[in-house]
This record gives sequence, C-alpha cells and structure tokens, in this order.
Amino acid sequence: MNAPAVTGIFDPKTNTISYLVVDEKTKHGAIIDSVLGYDAASGRTDTIRADEMIALVEKEGVSVEWILETHIHADHLSAAPYLKGRLGGKIAMGRHINEVGRVFNELFNTDGASPAFDHLFEDGELFSLGNLAAKALHTPGHTPACMTYLVGDAAFVGDTLFMPDFGTARTDFPGGDAKTLYHSIKRILALPPSTRLFTGHDYKAPGRDDFRWETTVAEQRANNVHISDEKTEEDFVHLRQTRDAQLSVPALMIPSVQVNIRAGTLPDPEANGRRYIKIPIDSL
Repeated sequence: MNAPAVTGIFDPKTNTISYLVVDEKTKHGAIIDSVLGYDAASGRTDTIRADEMIALVEKEGVSVEWILETHIHADHLSAAPYLKGRLGGKIAMGRHINEVGRVFNELFNTDGASPAFDHLFEDGELFSLGNLAAKALHTPGHTPACMTYLVGDAAFVGDTLFMPDFGTARTDFPGGDAKTLYHSIKRILALPPSTRLFTGHDYKAPGRDDFRWETTVAEQRANNVHISDEKTEEDFVHLRQTRDAQLSVPALMIPSVQVNIRAGTLPDPEANGRRYIKIPIDSL
C-alpha cells in the first residue's frame, strides 16, 4: 500500500491539527480540516494557520486537488474558501452534511440556502490523490456527517478517535449517538493494523507533556482508554454518555457551525457592509 507524505499543522488556540497530504511522486495533495482563526471577544478573524499551510504547499511545490472536511466542526472555523482562492482544489465532505444543515438552519432561523460544497462524498466512494488510491468512509456518531478519509496507508479520522491515552469523541451534539460512534470506530479499527491514523485534535492526556496526533490501528486496538478490544459496546456507551453529560458547549460552537455549514463561507454582508453571527438565546 502506498504511503502519502503527511504534515500536520497544530493550532494551539483550538488544539486542531490540519493536514497536508501529498503523493510524493506526482506532488498532488489534499488539505484536511483547515483552520480560520476567530477571536470570540472581538469577532475578528485571522489567517495565521491558513497562511502557514499556504507557505508549506508552496515550499513543497504541491498542486492541491482537494480541501477536505471530516465533519462540520463545532470548535473552529474552516479556512477552506480562503485556501481555495489561493491554491485551488475542490472543497468536499460527506453527503450527510444535509442532515446537519437541517438541524442548524432551524436553530439559526436560516432558509437553508448556502454556498455549496464542490463535492459531497458517498460512503465508500473512491477517489484519487495523484497516483494514490483514496476512499471516503462515512463514520458517524460524533455528528451524523463525520467522514474518515483513507489515502494509501493513512486514515484521517477527524474527531472520531483521539490518541489512545485520550480516547474518543463526544456524542452529545445534535444527531450524535454513542452506539453509532462505537460501530464507526470499529469500522476504522478493522483496517490493517499498520494503518496510520491521524486525529483531528490533541489535548495532551494527563501525564503526557507533548502534543501527538499520529497513531496506528494496532495501537488503538490495544491501548485506547475508551474502546480497546477489551471494551464491550455496553461499556463504551455507558462511559461515553456519562462523560458527555459533564461537558460544556464548545467556546466557538455558535460561530463555527454557522460558517462551516456554508462550506466555510462567512455570512453575507448586510446593508451596512458588515457581517454578523447570530446568537440564539436560551436554545443550547
């Protein structure tokens, strides 16, 4: 199985890792889970991490084919349109985004009309990255639209799995479900044991001093504190539901979801030329 070159760019404000994935033979690549900086206090955006990604792409001489989202992120804004404008590529995620859009269009009282993704993947859909074979896998549970992208020997799992010492994703967002997540993770862990897994976030588990975001199927199956081979479905669902009941709403959920269901496009300017984020009162 071919192995793409993978470089992660860590955003310390949101603990997000964005990836540049490259077929080294053709220099064709994909960007996965990009970050647009956002300061909630001032409402100001920045392109610090996106510009870091652009610099990396240009340094390596990569032609960007895809700008992929693993799901509609609730903890950071996507920089996909900014990157597309500078680098090209098609913005894509899974077709179940439509389910997530219906929920949040109702919450924010929008009409559902929004800029479209360039492509929506079906479960199991095959695509390519240069000469590398790739597959889009629907892995819901954290959200209904979560995708895992398998490129050669590397799988990009978004928020479905974290490092083995930290566990798994929350399932209390609209449409999330612990049992569904269990089966999605088992699907990922059925890949060959040597498959490299790249996580969407890292928060440093207690006792660990460094950030990490690469593991393997074998390591997850042996050591994941939530869902190793020794844990039953019942164990996992009880643990996940108990933990989720104690979690607070992500700090950037309201701006992130409004932007990300629009494929990363910021709200349209109003008559005064300014853009606005809606904040629903007593709704979350």
